[in-house]
Amino acid sequence: MKILLTGYKGFIGSHMLNALSDHEVTTYEWNETLPSVEGHDWVIHMGANSSTTERNIEKIMFQNFDFSVWLLNECIENGVNLQYSSSASVYGMRSENFREDQPVDPRNPYAWTKYLFERYVRNIDPKGIRIQGFRYFNVYGSGEDHKEGQASPHHTFTKQAKETGVIRLFENSENYKRDFVPVELVIDYHKKFFDVMESGVWNIGTGKPVSFEEVARNIAEKYGAKIEYIPMPEKLRDSYQAYTCADMTKTLSSLKYIENKRN
Repeated sequence: MKILLTGYKGFIGSHMLNALSDHEVTTYEWNETLPSVEGHDWVIHMGANSSTTERNIEKIMFQNFDFSVWLLNECIENGVNLQYSSSASVYGMRSENFREDQPVDPRNPYAWTKYLFERYVRNIDPKGIRIQGFRYFNVYGSGEDHKEGQASPHHTFTKQAKETGVIRLFENSENYKRDFVPVELVIDYHKKFFDVMESGVWNIGTGKPVSFEEVARNIAEKYGAKIEYIPMPEKLRDSYQAYTCADMTKTLSSLKYIENKRN
């Protein structure tokens, strides 16, 4: 297949690029000439400003919403299928029912841009193409060095343990639980959905939340590090998700349908 991949220099995008070695891939990153989607079978749109602390509204709206709308319209005009990355951050402070059909509660500009694009997609005529959005939960894996403050706890704690021998953990982290999903699993779901003949939005997670405390203790034990508890920064308190857990029912159902058809 011919695939256009945006955001290929990013954490997840770089893994996707490596996983598509058996396809003909065109890449696009910010500051390059606008891409042409004509002649491609799929566009996988992973390019975005992923900072959950970004407060420049115009900047993040342009990068995450305006460009995505332009790319979607190009796909529709040229008959090219689209997969795009969304985020579990659209669920906001929800503590249960992380299902795709539940009300959302975005709490920062990043989450709002993701939801607004989902909403835009939901209200347009796709004119025969498939448009598949994926709400990533807390993705982790190799290649997070450039993410700095946006890196996963797995990466951050490992880096602290190796460099200082001390893991700095927010107070009450035994109560903060997230659905941590390895990046390889995210890529696997994207590729499997090439065969799903429907449009929509799906969760991408494990369905098994783990506390920050457990992650930190496992890494501390591995590297012989200590844990230091620190207060949560004020700027994070109003939008910090205490709990996430992907309801994978819809996702697994879509893939099971494909497997049943093959058998």
